[in-house]
Amino acid sequence: MSSGINSYIREQFGNPEVDIRTYSPLVLAYIGDGVFDLVIRSVVVGKGNTKAGRLHKRTSRIVKAHTQAMMVKALADVLTEEEAGIYRRGRNAKSPNIAKHATVEDYRKATGFEALVGYLYLTDRFERIVELSKLAMQRLKLEA
Repeated sequence: MSSGINSYIREQFGNPEVDIRTYSPLVLAYIGDGVFDLVIRSVVVGKGNTKAGRLHKRTSRIVKAHTQAMMVKALADVLTEEEAGIYRRGRNAKSPNIAKHATVEDYRKATGFEALVGYLYLTDRFERIVELSKLAMQRLKLEA
């Protein structure tokens, strides 16, 4: 088995290895959205058993575009050059739709953040996703 979750899934389903540098930033954001949601849901559920509606509210406060935009701003000084480049590609991608409850600026920044998470996931750097998520939550004093 390879070292990361994505590699394990790829191997189990017989998917070929691909050069993710060829993926559009919106594809990276697509997978990054799901991965970040899983990370935050895991944190929220880890706080204790409660009603699903409460879990959803606590998760939604963090995974929404505005909060993701604040998170990436809070992380600007710790992103590597590579990570900052992936973020910029995602932020600058022309998305055909905008989130219902977000400004265009927040939505674009959130797309960049999700692209970065997707890139890290597809390159089997899940630990870095958790590290960045935890640091941003600490810096912004976000409670899960």
